[in-house]
Amino acid sequence: MRKIVSACLVYVLALAAGSALAADKEIAVVVKTVNSTFWQNVQKGATAAQKEASGYSMTFQGPASESAIADQVNMVENAVNRKVAGIVLAPSDPDALVPALKKAWEAKIPVVLIDSQISDSGKQYYQSFLATDNEKAGELCAKALIDKVGTTGKIAVMSYVAGAGSEIGRVGGFTKYIKANSQLKIVGPFYSQSQMATALNQTTDMLAANPDLKGVFGANEPTAIGMGRALAQAGKAGRVVAVGFDGNQDLQGFVKDGTLEAIAVQGSYQMGYLGVQSVTKLLSGEKIPKFLDTGVVLVNKANIEQPEAKNVLY
Repeated sequence: MRKIVSACLVYVLALAAGSALAADKEIAVVVKTVNSTFWQNVQKGATAAQKEASGYSMTFQGPASESAIADQVNMVENAVNRKVAGIVLAPSDPDALVPALKKAWEAKIPVVLIDSQISDSGKQYYQSFLATDNEKAGELCAKALIDKVGTTGKIAVMSYVAGAGSEIGRVGGFTKYIKANSQLKIVGPFYSQSQMATALNQTTDMLAANPDLKGVFGANEPTAIGMGRALAQAGKAGRVVAVGFDGNQDLQGFVKDGTLEAIAVQGSYQMGYLGVQSVTKLLSGEKIPKFLDTGVVLVNKANIEQPEAKNVLY
C-alpha cells in the first residue's frame, strides 16, 4: 500500500513539474473577443510567430464579447497565477485591466499590449504597445469622407465601446479632423458595444431620423458591417457616403458593390505576429521599442485588388 501511495505521489509531483514547465514556456495571448474575424486574423499572426519561437507554446483567449471586461480581467489574472512566460494583451478597457497588469509586473512577467492602450496609471506595467496609430487612422477616414461629401451638411458616427483605447483615438481623431477642416455637423456617436445587430438597428433608426444625412463613419468591424447592411436595407447604399473600419469579407464586398466608399484596414496579422515576437525578444533579453505603429491602409474600389490592400485584408 505504501509503495502504491509513493508511486501516486511521484506521479502527481511529475505532473505538477510538467505543468510548471509548460506554464513557464507559455505565452498567453488575451484579446478583446474570439468572436470576430479581426481577432482571428490576430491569432494567425500570433501562431506564426510562436512557431518561429523555439521552445515556447502559446494560448489564445478572449471573452464572448468585447463588453465582457470582467471576463478578460479574469483571463489575465489566471495567466499571472499560472506563472506564464509572457502576456500579449489587447485590453478592452483602459482602467479595468491595470490591477491585473500590476500583478504581472510584480510577478516579473513581461507584457506587450496590442491594439488598445491602457490609462497612464498602468504605463510602467507593460514593456511595449503595438497598434495602429488610431488617431491618424481616424483622420484618414475623416479626410476620405470630406473628399466625397464636401464641408457642409450632416454626417453620423457609429462607434463601438465607449472608453476603449482604440475607440478614443479612432473616433477622437475622426471628430477632431472633421471639426478642424469642415462645417459638417456630427450626429452621434452611437455605441454598438461591438454587436453587429445593434449597429444595424442603430443605423436604421439614425437614417430614418436624419433623411438629409450625407455621410456616416463605422468605427470597427461589427459596427461597420451593421452600418453597411442598414444602408443597403434602407435603399441608401451609395447615396449616403460611408467609410468603415477593418477589412473582413463582408466589408470587402461592401466596397466592391459601392455600399462603402472605403475601409481603413489595420495590420491585424502584424499585431499578433509582432506581439508574440516582442515577448520572445524580451524573454531573451533584447530591448524593444515602447511603441510600434503596425500601420493602416485605406482600401477603396480603386486599390482593393492591389498588393497594398491584399496584404492587410482578411
